[in-house]
Amino acid sequence: MSLLIKNGTIVTAVDEFIGDVLIEGEKIVAVGKNLSVSANQVVDASGKYVLPGGVDQHVHYSFDYKGERVRGFDTSNAAIVGGTTTVIEFVNQEFGKGIAETIFDYEKKEVSDVAMVDYSFHGVVCEPSEKLFEEIPTLPEKGLPTIKLFMAYKGLPFHSDDEAIFKALKAAKDAGVTVMVHAENADVIETLQKEYLSKGLTDPYYHALSRPPLVEVEATQRVIHLASLAKAPVYIVHVTAKEVMETIRSSYNKGIPVYGETCTHYLMLDKEDLAKPNFEGAKYVCSPALRTEEDRNALWEAINKGWLNAVSSDHCGFNWETQKHMGIEDFTNIPNGSPGVENRLGILWTYGVNKGRISRQRLVDLFATTPARINGISHRKGHIGVGMDADIVIYAPNHKSIISNVTSLQGVDFNIYEGFEQEGKVDKVFLRGNLMVDDGKFVGNQGEGSFIPGKPFGLCYEEYTKENQLEPTSIG
Repeated sequence: MSLLIKNGTIVTAVDEFIGDVLIEGEKIVAVGKNLSVSANQVVDASGKYVLPGGVDQHVHYSFDYKGERVRGFDTSNAAIVGGTTTVIEFVNQEFGKGIAETIFDYEKKEVSDVAMVDYSFHGVVCEPSEKLFEEIPTLPEKGLPTIKLFMAYKGLPFHSDDEAIFKALKAAKDAGVTVMVHAENADVIETLQKEYLSKGLTDPYYHALSRPPLVEVEATQRVIHLASLAKAPVYIVHVTAKEVMETIRSSYNKGIPVYGETCTHYLMLDKEDLAKPNFEGAKYVCSPALRTEEDRNALWEAINKGWLNAVSSDHCGFNWETQKHMGIEDFTNIPNGSPGVENRLGILWTYGVNKGRISRQRLVDLFATTPARINGISHRKGHIGVGMDADIVIYAPNHKSIISNVTSLQGVDFNIYEGFEQEGKVDKVFLRGNLMVDDGKFVGNQGEGSFIPGKPFGLCYEEYTKENQLEPTSIG
């Protein structure tokens, strides 16, 4: 079967032009202007934008927080109706199992039969044994070129100390495994939490006050030092604060291969949302915490100028009424995380492109192209070009709507962008040439998504070679 998408404005990370895309089976076979070809099906995209399918490198479909489980891949149709065709999920290592065994057992049981997007995985270190460090260099041969360690959440299974992080960095570097880190000082957070609770201060707002920007700044500086000592690149996930971004930028400018992302909610919301009455603030409890307008403005500048190189959703689907309420009398028991995978493209388009904060090319880079490069899947994903998977989004720019949980497919009882205006809409989405979204509605089936093995030595290794290993460099 062949498909011709014609007369649309094709947008890549580096270019924009009115043209055509020819698809044969699952692949793009031609891109150009006024293609003189025949096809079994023709879609006229006149007046619309043709974008590569989004790559969301930060989602949680299996996360368990103090016994509460998020919504799973059976809600991944929310991703594709939002223009995201590939998600990369963080999977926590099970005790007694290796990372790869944990991931592929989970895929078989809970993902492959229901996924409605393509997917890859990050392994989350939970049992930092010598056996684990020996496994890390073998992960790329299994299509798993990234791992994550949490500096936060002291006392929970997925917390890692400095020794584990340093050993992981050393084990990863020669194999081209990208180490991602959640950077917050767990000891300081725990101390502040206890102080607020001892004073009877239990509301969601104290989640933000017990996780001030400096706990993120300090941990970011520390992990950059560890990476420099290990002579390894490092990736900082969900950057929230101006000072954190500036730390990453200054370290990179000194030659340290440190990179970072931010998330849509850190561009749009702030800590005052946690102060909403009637426990509404619990909807906005995520970690690191929401910050201030100054931080939001700094993050918009950072993604525009390339100081941060991706925008993810950090999607984490806990219900407010039945799960977030477990912290009604103690903010430390509120499950962390909020849904957002469905709204990433709409938010970036409406409040980024249409507000003049980023260009359409920059949106594509942040939304699809660079996340694919970071995670070793850029040979298939993130770009409209010959030989790439036919993951295509047709975006209609003239449509206006209001974001509402009533129409959401995320499977939870709230939306953190409730009431926000959205300009434009995802009209059609093709996943490897298969129509999955038509007129903004999901028309695909469960199980149409596939595992996309990643390759090692992604973007974070571009300035790293075995022949010219990085020397430890101070960031002070």
